[in-house]
This record gives sequence, C-alpha cells and structure tokens, in this order.
Amino acid sequence: MPQLSVIVYGPNAQGHLAGLLDSLAARPLPDTEVIVAAVGDWARETAERRAPETTVVALPDGTGDAAARAAGADRASGRWLHFVHARDGLPAGAPRLIVERTAELDAPDDAGPVDVLLFDHVTTTWQTAARPSRDGRHLAAAGRAARPLDETPDLLRLTPLLGNRALRAAFWQAHRDHLATDDEPRAAHAALLRAGRVACLNQTAYEHRVLRPESLPPRAPEDRLALVDRYESLLPLTRGRRAPHTVLYDLMVRELVRTFAREDLPDPVAREFFRRASLAAVRWRPEGHRHPPGLDGVRHALLEEGAYAKYRAFQTANRARRAARQTVRARKRQLGAKVRDQQYRRALSRPVDPELAVFAAYWDRGVACNPAAIAAKLAELAPHMRRVWVVSKENAALLPPGTDHVVPGTRRYWETLATAKYLTNNVNFPNAVVKRPDAVHLQTHHGTPLKRMGLDQMDHPAAAKGLDFAALLARVDKWDYSVSANSHSTRMWERAYPSRYTSLDHGYPRNDVYYTATAADVRAARARLGIAPGRTAVLYAPTHRDYEAGFTPRLDLAALADRLGEDTVLLVRAHYFYGGAASPLTGLRRSGRIIDVSGYDPVEELCLAADALVTDYSSIMFDYANLDRPIVIYADDWETYRTTRGVYFDLMADHPGQVARTQEELAEILLSGAWRDDSAAKARAAFRRRFCEYDDGRAAERVVRRVFLGEPEEALPPVLPVEDRRPAPTPEEATA
Repeated sequence: MPQLSVIVYGPNAQGHLAGLLDSLAARPLPDTEVIVAAVGDWARETAERRAPETTVVALPDGTGDAAARAAGADRASGRWLHFVHARDGLPAGAPRLIVERTAELDAPDDAGPVDVLLFDHVTTTWQTAARPSRDGRHLAAAGRAARPLDETPDLLRLTPLLGNRALRAAFWQAHRDHLATDDEPRAAHAALLRAGRVACLNQTAYEHRVLRPESLPPRAPEDRLALVDRYESLLPLTRGRRAPHTVLYDLMVRELVRTFAREDLPDPVAREFFRRASLAAVRWRPEGHRHPPGLDGVRHALLEEGAYAKYRAFQTANRARRAARQTVRARKRQLGAKVRDQQYRRALSRPVDPELAVFAAYWDRGVACNPAAIAAKLAELAPHMRRVWVVSKENAALLPPGTDHVVPGTRRYWETLATAKYLTNNVNFPNAVVKRPDAVHLQTHHGTPLKRMGLDQMDHPAAAKGLDFAALLARVDKWDYSVSANSHSTRMWERAYPSRYTSLDHGYPRNDVYYTATAADVRAARARLGIAPGRTAVLYAPTHRDYEAGFTPRLDLAALADRLGEDTVLLVRAHYFYGGAASPLTGLRRSGRIIDVSGYDPVEELCLAADALVTDYSSIMFDYANLDRPIVIYADDWETYRTTRGVYFDLMADHPGQVARTQEELAEILLSGAWRDDSAAKARAAFRRRFCEYDDGRAAERVVRRVFLGEPEEALPPVLPVEDRRPAPTPEEATA
C-alpha cells in the first residue's frame, strides 16, 4: 500500500495538465501512486500520452470536480490522498515532503489519528508566477504538533484549497458525502471542521493556478448568491465550538462585504445578495461579538442592519473621499519630484569633490557589509577623505554616534550623490542617480552566488518577480569596479551582469574580521550574546525563499533545543528581507537555549561567537567557511528551491560539511558528533579552497589602495594561499 495517492482531477484547462504530469514523471515518487481522473477526451489523451504508467480514469465531458475527485479516490490505494486540480501544479519534491510528513503522523498516538495535513502553496496567474501565499504565519503559529482544530482555529484562515491539504484515506471515506461539492472552498473548510486532529507542514507543496477570468465562461450574476449558501452550510458544523465559530463568522462577513463592494451586480441581484448576507450575519453572529474598528465596523453594522440604501450611500461617499485624497497626493508627488529634479540637475553642474566618498548598504539600511569594512579601512589609510552614508529615515537613529549621513530624497542627499567622487554600494543606487564621467562607482555585492542572479533570473520568473532587465543593465553599466571573493563569483557576476566594469579579485572586505579577530574578540562576542562558557553555540541562519511571503522557521526549534540539551544554545537569525515583520520566534526563548538574533548586527560577530553554522542556501555559508568551523546544510526543500530560484551549482554534491534533509537527520548529526568528524572536515576543506579563494584578512586594504588611492594591481598585497591562512580562534580555543 503506497503512503500517498496523488489524485489529479478535472478537465485539461488551457493545456496545463501536460506540464503537471511532466513534472510528476520527471522525478521518482517513492511510496506514491498517481491517479488521473481525466474529464473529457483531451485530458484522457494527454494523461495516456504523458504518463503511461499512471492509472487513468476516463470521465465524460461535463463531469463536475466533486464527481471527478470521488472517481479518482475510488481507485486510490494510498493511506493519504492529495487532490490536485488538473490546472494546478506541484513544486519539485512536493510528494516526497508530504510522504515523509504523513509517515510521521501515522505513528500510533493515544490522542487518535490525524485526519488532515495542511501545507503552504504558491499562486501563479496569467500575469505572475509562483507568488507566495500569506499562510506561512498561521502554519508556523500552529507548529508541528497535531491538534484539534478548536485549539488552532486560525487554520481556518488558510487559503481554502483542497490542494494545500492532504486527507487521510479513511477520513475521506467516512466523510466523502459531506465533501462532495464542486465548491472547493466549501469542501476545504468542511474537511477541517470535520477532522478529529489536524497537523501542519510549513513548506510549499502546491502551486495554485488562477486562470484569467476573461478566458473562462461568464458567470451569471445570480451565482454570487452561492457564497451565502457556502457559509450557511459550514457554520452549523461549529455549533458549540466557540473559537472555530468566531473565526469562520469573521471570514464570512469579510468575504460577503468584499464581494458586495467589488462585484458589479445588477440592482435586483445586489439587493437579494445583501438581504441574504444580512440575514446570515445576524443569524450566525457569536454572542458578545464586537464589530471591528473603523470603516470596517461601519460596513459590518450596516450589513447586519440590512440597510441597503445606507450602505450604497456610504460606498459612494467613501469612493469620493478616496478619489479626492489620491488627487491631492498625486499633485504633491509631482510637485516634489519636479523640485528635487531641478535641485539635482543644478548640483550635477558643480565640480566633483575628489575627497567625498558615499557609502550605502542593503537598500540604505545602515553601516554594514562590505561597504562598512571598506569605509573603515579608508578612514585608516586616507583619513582626509569625507565618508557619508546613505541611510533611510527609519534607520538613521541606529547609526553609530557621529556617522555623517544623508536621508534618501532630501536636498542634501541629491547634492551629495551629485558631487561625490566615489559611490560604493552592495546593491545598486536608484535609477535616477547619474553616472558622472569623473565619478567612480564601486559595486561590492553582498554574497557569493549559489542562487541565480541578474540576467540569469530570466528563466525563473518566480525569482525575478517582474524585474526590469533593461533597467538593471542600465544600472550595471554605471559600475566601474565589481568586488569578488572567488573566481566562481567573478565568472557568475560577469555572466549575470555583463558590462565593461573591472573585476576586483581581492576578496570580500567584510570577511577580513574572520582572520583579524582575536581570542578576546571571540570571548566578548559570546559574552554580549549571553553564551555561558562551555556551551556550544549553533547559529541557524536560513535564507529568503521567493515562494514564501515571510520568515517562518523550517525547524521545530523548541523540539530541536530539547533534543540537543542544556549545553547547546541556538542562535536563530531570520533573513534581513523579513526585518520589518513580527518575529515568529517570540516566545521560543527556553532558559537561554534559543536566542533570536535576527536584529543583531553585525552578523560577523554572530559568526565569531558560533561553534557551528546550520544553514540552507544562504550565502552566509561561504563567509563562515573562512573560520574553518563546522557547517551543516539543512536542505529540506532543495528540489523546490533549485527549481523555483535556480542555482549555479549542486549544493548536495559540493557541500561544506554534513547535509540533513529532515529535522531528525539534523538532530542526529549534531548529537552524534558527525557535524565535526573527518568527513565533514574534508568536505569543508574542498569548499574553502573553492569559495574562500581571495579572502585572507586584507581584502579591504587591497580595495582601498586600488580604487581610492589609485595604486596598481602589482603593488597590492598578494593573496595568501588558503593553507597558509590562520582564521580567528574558535570559541574553544578562545576560552582555553
């Protein structure tokens, strides 16, 4: 009996079935069977031609989705069922993820079986590809433990798709009649509400495709009334269950109000929709329920009152107010842009200041990364030069005292950028910045590329996210120099960013500290983090994923901390892309064994303090390798990342140490000592020879002397061979 039955169902909408079946056939599917409930001859012929080894259930044209699902399930023999619509897709490795997680859930448990497994998804439309969902925060909040829905009612807020959940086959058989509806959101919610226990997998395992509405048969206005019927059928399942009832009620009212506001319905249909929505809002309102604040509260009150005319008048007035505000804001923006442009043009007519150097990092976040190391070395070797940082208004308060800086958009900002001789950044300056003939633009980058960058993202739209490649090349053409840490980076930068700049194979200045730090520096870093002597500190630093909307730990950190014991401290750092979001790590501090260091700067200090690094695909692995300390790769979704983001080399073959694909494997590597055994050291040595090629502690000096002081290449300090370098002391050495 296979663990999982993937049931593909429905007509071959716009030919998408072929791509879905090809993706399933391209990779082995251990412990998985595929059944295609093909609606219509085109779907049947496609399935028979593209996937001859699958079970094909031929169904006549016009067969509804519910009937197609049931026909496919009747032929399934798996312990779990995953219903996948023929228009949708499965990311690489998705069946494997579901198989592994459901196998965990099948272990005997006194609390009873788990009926539904929920996971994340991406959405592809006719305009965008693989857009992350907003479900990750709810999946993360629920954790990995299986629970009744009444304990985690916010799971009802997940996008109601059958594709982002797997159902236990026995549960499906017991409730198939209650789930037999062509209304997919209704079936998805009903499955949750009828489940005994539910569990979560906070990883992307489904691709939902939204077809262009204009390409589909038109819907009759009266069809909108079915939305009221959906909730009228679901809310009875929440009787006596206050938490799920409240969440589902809020979802209902919000969707009814939104549909009424956005759908251009004929007046008779609009009146009937409003009347029925009002009755449902009153009938199912929880005891003591309060309206939300602001305009939403007004809308809810008018709906419950059944005040159709008042609601329409409220809509008209609100639209008029929004239009007036938008007009005023647009005029202010136009006037401000015109004034700033005139100021900038006047500044460009002034001579370039040969002693003015501008620095910026990470989209104006502050003093950081390679630009910070270069600026510090410039202050040492050329103290007469003025250093000015570009820093956003919200980050200016975090600058070191006395840091000269300008805020983007201000008059001094444009005047400074117009007259500076040197402009250094680890990303690009805005398109509006003019490259003067006698100015020097230094691009430092901010990591060794594993993932595809620049023009190489053209074949990966989920990563590119609408990137304007022509504008990108215009920015690249302003570069005079491009800093590189290794020959791999040099080759990839020249391929991804083709232009006439000079590659500086001098190493990454930010990595100098890994060779210049002393034992006292290491001890001080650990003391600032509160790491007690004798404890092993493991830095967990996962990367950003383009197919996820926000940072959610891919590990059950509390469980991992418990497995590793009192002598291990987990330093957990979210990617900086998520710096503005509320941390999902709140509440995970366990006797000082889990420390959220997402906002801790500089990251180099975290690396000095850590005995080992656990990461996935983050460029921090290349920097940390300079310390010659153990690195463990946690690659639970490598296939999805590789396919969606695109990569330059196979990390599973060319890794810097041990590799774990599951949390259990990771815990075993850390507990057994394999993280620092001979095989891990051998892999790390090969990795260092390839990717720490130019880093030896003097990169910043070489860059400053070459770019700012104009010294020739042959006059610069030579790069030491990897075997002749001595990294900073390990924490164990520092405390010996």
